[in-house]
Amino acid sequence: MLASLSSVFSLMLSTLLMMVAFGLQSYVIPVRSVAESWSTLTVSIFATGYTLGFTLSCIVTPKFVLRVGHVRVFTALITLLSIAILMCGLFVDWRAWIFFRAISGFAISGSYLVIESWLNERVTNENRGLLFSLYLITTMVGTIGGQYLVPLGDPTNTSLFILCGVLFSLALLPTALSSSPMPAPPAQAKFDIPGLFRRSPVAVVGGILAGALSGAWLNLGGVFTQRIGLSTAEGATLLASLLAGSAIMQIPIGRALDRMDRRIVMVACGIVGVISCLAMSASIGSSPAMLYLMAACIGSVLFPIYALNVAHANDLARPNEYVEISSGLMITYGIGTIVGPLMVGPVMDRFGPAALFIVLAVYFALYGGYAAWRILRREQHQGLVAKTDFQATTVMPTPGPDVTSPIAQQADADALISDDTVPLWERPSE
Repeated sequence: MLASLSSVFSLMLSTLLMMVAFGLQSYVIPVRSVAESWSTLTVSIFATGYTLGFTLSCIVTPKFVLRVGHVRVFTALITLLSIAILMCGLFVDWRAWIFFRAISGFAISGSYLVIESWLNERVTNENRGLLFSLYLITTMVGTIGGQYLVPLGDPTNTSLFILCGVLFSLALLPTALSSSPMPAPPAQAKFDIPGLFRRSPVAVVGGILAGALSGAWLNLGGVFTQRIGLSTAEGATLLASLLAGSAIMQIPIGRALDRMDRRIVMVACGIVGVISCLAMSASIGSSPAMLYLMAACIGSVLFPIYALNVAHANDLARPNEYVEISSGLMITYGIGTIVGPLMVGPVMDRFGPAALFIVLAVYFALYGGYAAWRILRREQHQGLVAKTDFQATTVMPTPGPDVTSPIAQQADADALISDDTVPLWERPSE
């Protein structure tokens, strides 16, 4: 486990800095939108640009990773994030923001894909849940820190947008200057959503619903805080409370994920999400402290559920399929992020800000309910692929084919799987 952590330390540090900038961006955008008197529907429309870019990146980014490797692609994507937020500060028009937010969605999606496929090279089935929980804690801590930068500046001018661009640029340094071994480019860059669904239906459906949940909250949560009359500082605290609840629960959920059927954890998270969202909708108008508590309960399951889908799908994957799996899951997640804001925005305009949490409760109910149904359809260990520790699979370069070539990668991956393992694409669907 320590070897796995040390091999991705620089990546984690870059992720932390990236998410500080992302947290600042995710709050300054809706606050500025409200200051410009844009409707919730308008915010949902340019949020769709973000999600379309997000989904497109799932298709395009693996091809770039195949051609030039993880590090160069990560550098390019972080640069795009910096450019996009700076352009939002320079041109404050919601029509222009559709394009700028699409660039941002493309870059953040690709960054997640690179990070998660990189992490998957360093883990086993036994520690995947815990390591991904640590990764998600890093993202939560960074996002919380970024959101608390908003009250320190004025969202109606360019200062916070410039600061956000600087932070994104700083995120390049740890990975660019790291001496840790870099992951080899994948042997192939493709995605197969129907094949992924046959392999893990619960991961695909769960990915869509996780995207709908996070997309609705990330794009409209800041609008919600403004609509119910919270100050900028109180709104930042509410958003931070939701992320704090998520960070606190990452380790317990990660440990539970490694000790029982992952789908049981999905059902439990769905139930907690439904109860928490309904309680939050009933708490509108209460003291800020009560809202913070309810937000923390929602956050305890809202963001961790994506890791459940990733872990479950990768249990059923060969080592050379991690980029393909990450790409496929990010596409399903992207589809969900398109649906989430578009469905919630008009509902909030018609029924008020509390309607946000009614819709989120429906999403959570669908998430937990589908996982419960899949438990009845497939045994827990059916289709699992055994994997060894990262250190055990590392080989020293020897004369002959380049160990980073697609041929060498395929040979190494095949060596990890016993002769009697049936290839994933030949397994019957359940």
